[in-house]
Amino acid sequence: MADRSGVVVVGSANLDVVLGVEDVPQPGETVLARSRAEHVGGKGLNQAVAAARCGAVTTFVGAVGDDAAGRRLRDALTAAGVAVRLRALERPTGTAFVTVAGSGENVIVVDPGANAGLVDLAPAELAAVRGAGHLLCQLEVPTATVAAAASEASAAGVVVVLNPSPVQPLPAGLLADVDVLLVNEHEAAALAGDGAGAAAGDGAGGAGTDGDGADGDGADGDGAAGAGGDDADVVARARALARRLLEVVPRVVVTLGAAGALVVVRGGADGGVHVPGLPVPVVDTTGAGDVVAGALAAALEEARAGVEGRGAPDEERLVAAARRATAAAALSVQRPGASASAPRREEVEALLAGRSTPRP
Repeated sequence: MADRSGVVVVGSANLDVVLGVEDVPQPGETVLARSRAEHVGGKGLNQAVAAARCGAVTTFVGAVGDDAAGRRLRDALTAAGVAVRLRALERPTGTAFVTVAGSGENVIVVDPGANAGLVDLAPAELAAVRGAGHLLCQLEVPTATVAAAASEASAAGVVVVLNPSPVQPLPAGLLADVDVLLVNEHEAAALAGDGAGAAAGDGAGGAGTDGDGADGDGADGDGAAGAGGDDADVVARARALARRLLEVVPRVVVTLGAAGALVVVRGGADGGVHVPGLPVPVVDTTGAGDVVAGALAAALEEARAGVEGRGAPDEERLVAAARRATAAAALSVQRPGASASAPRREEVEALLAGRSTPRP
C-alpha cells in the first residue's frame, strides 16, 4: 500500500457578507447598515487554512460557483498553502449573510449555493482522500458526501476526524467510519440525546444548528481560551456526554470554550483527560472551533508520521494534539476574523513552550 500523508479536508467554502447594524431588525422592520465587510469563510475552508498554518500538508476538496466569489475563495486557499480540488459549478458560490448588532447579537442566513452541489465525489477527489493520513469533515456539505468520503478513507486506513457541525442526526454507517469525533458542548448534547442511539440518526437528539457563527463556532467561543466559568462543572457535564458517545465512536474530543477540552478514549483513563484552557484576553471567537479542528488534525498528522503502523491515535497522542489545538485557539481568539485568525505552527509552539505571551 502506498504511503499516506497529509490532511485532506472535505467541506464547505463560503463568502461571508457581514453587515453592521445598531440593532438586529425585528420581523417586518427595515434598518440601515452602518458597515459592510466581506470575508472568506465556510467551516471547510477555515479548517483547511488552520491545518496548513499549523504545518500540515493540506488539500481541500469542495465546490464553488464559477463566479468572482469562487475565484476569491480559491485564491485565499492557495495563498494559505492549501492544495485545492475545487469544483466550479454553474450555481452561485455559497454565501453567508451576517447581520451583527452593536451588542454583538447576530442573525445569520446561509445560502449553501455550490456547497450543496458537492455530490458523487469524482475519482480524483476519492484518490486524494485515499492518499491522506487524516480526513477532516464537517456537515455544511451533503451528509451523503461526507459519508462517502469517510467510507473511502476508512477502507484505505486513513484516520477519519469528524466535526459534526451544524449538528444533525448522523447515519450509523458514517459513525462506524469515524476514528475521532470532535464536538462542542452543544453538539455533544444534541448527538447524545437520551442515549448514544440519538447519534445514529434515529431522529432523537435534535437536528439543526447550534448557534454557530457564519464561519462555524463563533457564537459559543468553541475551543476558545479565556477566563470565567466553573471548569469542574463544565468538565463533569462533558464527561457524561462523552461516555454516551463512546458507545458509537472510539474517541471523543469535547471542546469546552474557556475550560479547554476533554479527551475521552475507549479503554483510556477513566473519565478521560481534561486539557485546561489558557487564560487570554478575547477579541473575537468567530471560527475558533474551526481553528481547533484544523490544528487538531495537523497535530495528529504530525504525530502519526513518526509512529510505527501509523494508525488511529492512542490516548497520549490525542491528548497531545488537543493541547496544541487549545493553544492554537487561544491565539486565534485574540485576533479578529475566522480563517484570518488561525495561528502558524511556530506561534503555537512558542506559546506551549512559554516563550511568548499571545497578543492580538
